[in-house]
Parts: sequence; C-alpha cells; structure tokens
Amino acid sequence: MQLTIQATGEHVDVLSYLLAKNPNNRYERTNNGHLIRMFYNRFTSKEVEVTFFVTPDPIALSRDHSERYDITSYINDREFVVSSIFCSFLRSALGTALNGKPKEEYIPWVEHQFTFQFSFGPIASDLTDKQIENIFQPLGYDVEINYGQAEYQVDLRKKSTARWITLNGTTTLQAGLRQLYVLIPVLDNYKHYYIDEKEVEKIERFGKDWLNNHPKREFILRRALRFKELYRSLEIEGELKPVPNKTENRIRLNELRYEKIINYVNKCKYKESIVDLGSGEGKLAVRLGFVKGVQEILAVEPSEGETLKAMDRFEKIKEKDNFVQPTPVMSSLFYYDERLKNKDIIILCEVIEHIDEHRLPKVMKTILVDYQPKSIIITTPNKEYNQIYELGEVYRHPDHRFEWTRNEFQDWCVEQNPGTYDLVFDGIGEEHPTYGCPTQLCLFSRKEDY
Repeated sequence: MQLTIQATGEHVDVLSYLLAKNPNNRYERTNNGHLIRMFYNRFTSKEVEVTFFVTPDPIALSRDHSERYDITSYINDREFVVSSIFCSFLRSALGTALNGKPKEEYIPWVEHQFTFQFSFGPIASDLTDKQIENIFQPLGYDVEINYGQAEYQVDLRKKSTARWITLNGTTTLQAGLRQLYVLIPVLDNYKHYYIDEKEVEKIERFGKDWLNNHPKREFILRRALRFKELYRSLEIEGELKPVPNKTENRIRLNELRYEKIINYVNKCKYKESIVDLGSGEGKLAVRLGFVKGVQEILAVEPSEGETLKAMDRFEKIKEKDNFVQPTPVMSSLFYYDERLKNKDIIILCEVIEHIDEHRLPKVMKTILVDYQPKSIIITTPNKEYNQIYELGEVYRHPDHRFEWTRNEFQDWCVEQNPGTYDLVFDGIGEEHPTYGCPTQLCLFSRKEDY
C-alpha cells in the first residue's frame, strides 16, 4: 500500500514542516507488527515528492480479534490494498497535517494552496472508473486511473478491479489528506472496524469543509457508514440534513430481522432445540435464549474471534431470569457435524450470501437430508431493493458472493427442497411497492408424514 504526494511551485519545501517530517531522515515506525515508512524522493524549494509505504502483517491482522481490526476470516485482498486499514496506519504518521497543527510559525501555511499530485494504490474497488471520477472531480481534481502495464491493460480492465489512482489539483495539504482519509474507504467499500457514532464524528471533522456541498454526498455517506442508521442524519457546520426516506425512530433492519425470526420461532410447533448456524457474535442467539419453550441453543460459528465475542455476550446475561444460555460450538457448514442432527430448528440469518453459490447445494443437502431439522429459517438480502439504496450492481457487503432477487431466492429454495418440507416466503423491513422488502425469508417446515 502506498501514497505518494508531489507538489510543485514556490516555497513547497514548507510542506516538510506541515508534515512534521524531516527530509533528511527516513521515517520508519511499526504499529502492532505493521511497518510504516516515509521517505522524500525529491526535496527542493520548488519541488517535493514524498511517499508513504505500508507493509501490513496479515497474520497479526487475522489474530487480532479486537474491534479495531475486525477482519473477516475469509481469504481476500483487504490487507494488501489501500483501504481503511491503510488509513488507520497512516493517521499517526500524518496526524500533524490532518489536524493542521504544525509549529506556530508555520500555521499560516496550513491554508496555503499548492499544486499537488496525489497517487495511491492499489485500490480494489467495485466502482467503475466513471464513478470514481464523479467522486473526485467535484473537488477540483483531474483524475487518472491506471490498471498497470500497457500490455496487460485490456485483460486487467476485464478481469481485475485493482487500480492506481492519480489526482492532480490545487488545494491545501490538509484538505487533500482529509479528503483521501474519508474517500479511500468509500472506494474500497470496506471498514475493518466496528462503525459507531465515532465514525460520524470523524466524517463531520474531516468532511466539514467539503462534503456538505458534494453532489455525491449521500452516496459517500451511505458507503462510509455501511447502511447503518448512523447516516440517517449527519450534522455538518451546524445544519442538519436528513438522508431521504430515513426517520429518526426507524428500527434498524438487523433488529427487524431478529424480530421476524423470533416471531417464526414462536409459531413453530417444535422449538425445544435450536441451531443458530453462522451465529457470529451471538446477537440472535441471545434473543433466542428468552423464547418460551426453548431448552437448548447451539451457537455455531467457525471464527474463533466471533465465538469469543459471543461467549462474553452470553456470560454477561447468563443470570437473567428465564434465559437459556446458548452453547458456543466451533463448527462449519462445509462438513457434517453429528451435534447438529435432529434438532427442532436450524436458522441461517444472513449467511448463505457469504458462500460461493456453487457450494450451496452441498450445504443444503447436509442440512435438509443429514440433519433433518423440523424447521429451517433462512434470510438473505433482496437484490431488487438495492435500487432504493442506489447501489446499482454493487453488493451490500464486500464479502457477499451473490445477492438474489425474490424470484431467484424462491426458485432456489424450491430446488433445494427434497420434497419433505413445505415452504413459506416472507419479507423483512419496509416494503416498497415495486422492489419489495430489503430482506427476504423462507421457512422450511417438515411435513408431518416425514
């Protein structure tokens, strides 16, 4: 991962003071095993070029189960591309420039505009070149997008989303870095940490001078805050601008999913034993623990980090009245586990879309034929509703392997049914007359004859 800053013109050597980095010294630091380097390629009174280079430790990232580095267990390129991880590593190195607080005698230069070129990459983005241009051009930049060496350019355009971005424009160092700090994770559409109110505060702070008037503001906020109710309102420069179709009292979609699943569990004739397959950090499993009639809950999760979070969650409320404490189970959908056989209900809440489509039939055969639960509840995103989010062909989460329309989901459920189950389909969340609900659900109920 790297970012190169070039500046030309009179007095550009003052940038070393705005960066608080001596051009005669190489900056090198480690952050939890990750190496951050900075060096000046050129440094004169009229031309400065400085590069920040980050070498992450992917093993350290995968082992760190804190909220700060909540990396998924799936194999991907997130650790090696310019992303939110890269920005977090650079924040300490660029803190003086981002905050605009150099030594007192150089403070007037914070607002001075220079002719800059910012080059960064590689970027793994699901956005088209045009969408990337539409993000940066309103800020006054000329945008260049490079796919690599010329002899590979045609094939890479078809097969790869990895690109290098170069921005040319006149701005202040602080403004340019703040824009990159907000927009790089928007390009990658990925955050490696839990997004909460602090993220809103960061965007308010670093976006206050430019984001409010950006023509793609809503798109930027939606990707920056990852569909959370946090972006239903964002106050910049004291003016509250609610995002369309959002209300202050609206319940988050995730809560609506849990509520709908609990309603179906309550309606099931048999519910003494429940398997939450792909239980994550245990939020649904906790709610299941309060359902009347439930006697056993297996919270099945392959990730050690998520399982540890779930165990902490269960431990905190185990003494509550009428609560059945879930049992954490380290297991996977991809192999048979005797412990999951002949249970009353198996739940897959927002799980199947994280599995490669060609692997799903084997997973469903294991569940329907080998485990033979009395009921199965499956939820997954409704691709049609993405029109409301203005996503186009972009998936709602970077790890989604597919997203289905209502007809595709219903056809798939019918195909998986070995004939021993009745199927009921439902929607979750606010229903649109054309696009339906944001989440779709299927209840498999085993026929009494079987």
